[in-house]
Amino acid sequence: MLSPREIIRNLPSYHPPLAGRDGLRLDFNENVDGCSPSVLACLQSLTTEDLARYPEREPVEADVAKFLGVLNSELLLTNGVDEAIHLLCQAYIDHGPSQDEAIIVVPTYSMYRIYMLAAGAKLVTVPAGPDFQFPADAVLASITQRTRLIAIANPNNPTGMVAPRQTLLAIAQAAPHAAVLVDEAYFEFNGETLLPERENCPNLFIARTFSKAYGLAGLRIGALIGDAGQMRVLRRVSSPYNVNAAALACLPPALADQAYVEQYVTEVRESRMRLETLLHANGIQCWPSHANFVLMRVGPTAADSIAFVEHMRQHGILVRDRSADHACEGCVRITLGTRQNTDRLLTVLQQAIDTRSLIASATGTRP
Repeated sequence: MLSPREIIRNLPSYHPPLAGRDGLRLDFNENVDGCSPSVLACLQSLTTEDLARYPEREPVEADVAKFLGVLNSELLLTNGVDEAIHLLCQAYIDHGPSQDEAIIVVPTYSMYRIYMLAAGAKLVTVPAGPDFQFPADAVLASITQRTRLIAIANPNNPTGMVAPRQTLLAIAQAAPHAAVLVDEAYFEFNGETLLPERENCPNLFIARTFSKAYGLAGLRIGALIGDAGQMRVLRRVSSPYNVNAAALACLPPALADQAYVEQYVTEVRESRMRLETLLHANGIQCWPSHANFVLMRVGPTAADSIAFVEHMRQHGILVRDRSADHACEGCVRITLGTRQNTDRLLTVLQQAIDTRSLIASATGTRP
């Protein structure tokens, strides 16, 4: 009887709650205003011939490399950041008898764990510090000669916290035998990048996505940047047609409309500040975010967050329960968007607070 590898049989599943997403979607960190109008115009201009041809990735890679200020040979377009993670695992993790190790800091993006385990790695999980601070010393102490991959989301999801630049560089320098991925999926909302440091760290990789600020989550396109020699290795693992024709056609006009991106990012940052201000004013625990979302604790248990998520759904707003994540019991993540979206969010949220039954204070008691 045919059976998959034992590693795959025991692999945890990722089940995003995509069904029934009617209402204001503040649950998936998407761009809630959609993509630039120029992207939609590009989609509408595609012909049957465009869709009948195999897509050419390299010309668009050259455009993206120029935009990011890197060499063409240092960049690979990927099917979202997910594929970038998968390629790194396939290229650098060996599931042989010695069992390579891979390090993540929890809580973090779930797909790091899944791809690392699927590749056969021994997963080393380092808990975040108090208030989800990045545990630099613990990560450095976890590095061994068997470490082959370290993945760090910066800003982190679901906490929104950031690790200092010098800390990330110290980790890369401490593990020259390991691939170090710094996932900058939320770069636009934070503004800090390690791209200028890549020349000094040949084992450093940086991932970007066009799903968040650019509003292209449905087209699935991201970028992985690293040392040219290492990127040649990753191109061997990658499918030559990994990014579809529609995504490749739409990315250049999306990059060209920086006014749209900048306006959206400005509104998200303003909305983030408004939400954090409301939560602080009501004594509700949340963490300083550098992304397009805020993590808040609505109560001490998963039952509290589940009840809150359902309450918001009944009022037409979708938010994400994060109770299953390490140290996130009773936590909910809320995506931020436009001013209009935030007006509606804050009105419903304040009503929930005023009921004095759905949200706990920072001290763990009901307001």
